[in-house]
Amino acid sequence: MAKRLEISFVKPASPTRGCAVFLVAKKLDLGEHAAAFNKKIGSPLARASKAAGFDGEARKTIEILAPAKSNLGRAVFIGIGEVGKMGETDWLRLGGAIARTLRDDTEATIVVELPGKGEVTPDQAATLALGMVMRNYRFDTYKTKTAKKAPATAKVRIQVASPRAVSASWRAAKAVSAGIELARNLVNEPANVLGPIEFAERLTALTSLGLEVKVYDEKALARQKMGALLGVAQGSRRPARVVVMTWNGGKAKDRPLALVGKGVVFDTGGISIKPAGGMEDMKGDMGGAAAVAGAMCAIAGRKAKANVVGIVGLVENMPDGNAQRPGDIVTSMSGQTIEVINTDAEGRLVLADILTFIQKTKNPKAMIDLATLTGAIIVALGKDHAGLFSNNDELSASLTGAGLATGEKLWRLPLGAAYDKLIDSRFADMKNTGGRWGGSITAAQFLHRYVENDTPWAHLDVAGTAMASPSSDTNRSWASGFGVRLLDRLVRDAYEKK
Repeated sequence: MAKRLEISFVKPASPTRGCAVFLVAKKLDLGEHAAAFNKKIGSPLARASKAAGFDGEARKTIEILAPAKSNLGRAVFIGIGEVGKMGETDWLRLGGAIARTLRDDTEATIVVELPGKGEVTPDQAATLALGMVMRNYRFDTYKTKTAKKAPATAKVRIQVASPRAVSASWRAAKAVSAGIELARNLVNEPANVLGPIEFAERLTALTSLGLEVKVYDEKALARQKMGALLGVAQGSRRPARVVVMTWNGGKAKDRPLALVGKGVVFDTGGISIKPAGGMEDMKGDMGGAAAVAGAMCAIAGRKAKANVVGIVGLVENMPDGNAQRPGDIVTSMSGQTIEVINTDAEGRLVLADILTFIQKTKNPKAMIDLATLTGAIIVALGKDHAGLFSNNDELSASLTGAGLATGEKLWRLPLGAAYDKLIDSRFADMKNTGGRWGGSITAAQFLHRYVENDTPWAHLDVAGTAMASPSSDTNRSWASGFGVRLLDRLVRDAYEKK
């Protein structure tokens, strides 16, 4: 079980217990306190670095065990590269790298200073701490040899020039970390534990943060005529749910930003069943809904000065005797009819109805949907970028900027009439798949048909980034929590009243 990090921010002082971590720039350039400590223990850094070929490269480390003239168990010097080139993601990754070095330490001091007496900003120090917490996350609930053990606590003192200012920034970053943890936990949970009802119950707990949370059951969804969403759910014994989370942090008359999430808690593909190999990963087909839930947790947790509404459609796609068939035609809440060519193209059916619902009930100023929608986006972009589709250049630019700032990167792909034509149906208003070629684009075109009155809208296909995540400096988990920091940054930069 992962140890718990008890983080505090304190004034610089010579570390006296446990592990101490110091920052080193290129050419072994040290800050004032790191240089004083290195001198105190006999200046071992130069010799050790020469032996190890260490020159302050970003996130590389040198470890000094039981340093002389000190009560520390060990000292770690960690590289930060070129000081002037450190951006937000560099501070985040540095925090993750520091967490990696702590191992079994129960006490640690991180001396955060830049060479040349440059002062680290409160946001940079808070981002470093966030990176530590993100790296420290583990999902081991079902490992019986560790689950019953109380997690160890590591007391981490982060030394900064202005502890009070950093603590204020950390309160906001800590709220974001809670959102990331929620999103990761939701995606990591097995589907036999987390069905639509259980997912909705977890979201109702967010009322403690000041969110208004409303859950719609199947009868309510039928009254709303959500035929597309309910068509996906009809093959499962587990009833569908739609959850609306509302945060009113802005002016009363301001229209909200809407965040919309696909929440297929398990996707067999339905009658168009998926291959058995790798199907277990389909417990993560609710990564979009998890990201929306995590973002709403972060936004409410830090008391964002904006009006934001999150909506998630929660269903399970199963192939029983009542499941919808290829060739079925369903009527969406918007009144548009859909020929179901492939029951494994189900996420767009869920999103179609909740996009309509949120527009009719909340009249949002803009909408962003997130979904693990297509394998085609992984073919196109791999796992480094999520796909971005939008009808609005300004919204697209804001999202792209938020992605670059946070490291949750997006790449915009086209929409257009030629692609839209591919989803025309012989028997209904549209069909739910346009064939093999340009599959992520035709999926986005399908969703675009449910955007009313030219409302600014963006679709993020996060199939390659929300689950089965490659290991990184800030994540060792199967679920990444991708989208939480992205959406929170978008709200902070583009929608909060300054």
